[in-house]
Amino acid sequence: MLNPLYIGPYKLASNLLLAPMAGITDRPYRDICRSFGAGLTTAEMISSDVSLWDSKKSSTRLISKDETEPRCAQIVGTDPETMANAAKRCADQGIQIIDINLGCPAKKVCNKAAGSALLQYPDQVEAILTKVVSAVDIPVTVKIRTGWSNKNKNALQIAHIAEQSGISALSIHGRTREEGFTGNSEYETIRLVKQQTSIPVFANGDISTIHDAAYILNYTGADGLLLGRVTRGKPWVFAEINHYLKTKKIPSPLSTNEQIKAALAHIYTIHRYYNSVLRVRMANKHIGCYLNTMSTQQSVSKDILIKIFTAKNSSQQLEQFSNALEELTNSPKTRDSITKVVKL
Repeated sequence: MLNPLYIGPYKLASNLLLAPMAGITDRPYRDICRSFGAGLTTAEMISSDVSLWDSKKSSTRLISKDETEPRCAQIVGTDPETMANAAKRCADQGIQIIDINLGCPAKKVCNKAAGSALLQYPDQVEAILTKVVSAVDIPVTVKIRTGWSNKNKNALQIAHIAEQSGISALSIHGRTREEGFTGNSEYETIRLVKQQTSIPVFANGDISTIHDAAYILNYTGADGLLLGRVTRGKPWVFAEINHYLKTKKIPSPLSTNEQIKAALAHIYTIHRYYNSVLRVRMANKHIGCYLNTMSTQQSVSKDILIKIFTAKNSSQQLEQFSNALEELTNSPKTRDSITKVVKL
């Protein structure tokens, strides 16, 4: 069993965290992951340029004060002063934990010398972390990769800089920026960082099953796990892993009916959260993942898939999603489930 975990003054509900994912970890997604036991959810990465925060796109990425505590936002940038200003703005808006992105491998981020590109410049990392930590009275955390490339794996150096700068916790993805998401994560670097630092360390990368989670925690000695892509279409993975970590027993799979209820509730929440222009497009990002998770025995017919992804409004999309789930599960009860969800 893992020890209770704090980030600053905040005790986390579990040692499993939801990784921030651009275009994915919006408010509806954070809420459903919390409901299944995520100990901390972080909003989508936002630019440290606060002049951009008033745009319609950025407004949906900001966190409101009615979210479950602790509220965590992730900022990305390259200039220490600008990053500090963004952190202050977050704190003023009720954010309780700031996460600094030093791990994003996207070209459009790295080309601006931000994200994982900063791993090449330890002095700049130190300047940013020191400036941000001194600018706010709330905990600051950092997400990194094992290094820029296999020839420059400097996660341990960056971790020491983070600890000395007053960073409260560190998440490490087990690949370099050069590797992106190819190949397999390695955990030896994470293990070394945990052994040689005293701040909480979260392991990230290729955590697909309960057995993966148990092995990675045991091997690295990490304080917790940061779950990302594995949660897509399966937010209940938090409950499954938490159950095993507490009991050492494999939990019974979530029933098909409960999976359907969770998926429908999530999609309907997306429709309520976004305006009529965005809601169908945002829901499509998740519908495909849910269908993949539930397609264990058979696949959805091409005709229904076309109708789902060409739906013009919420009613059409929910109707066709319900049809797809019925087809996958051979369960007419899906129709009853959607009726109950829509009445929530």
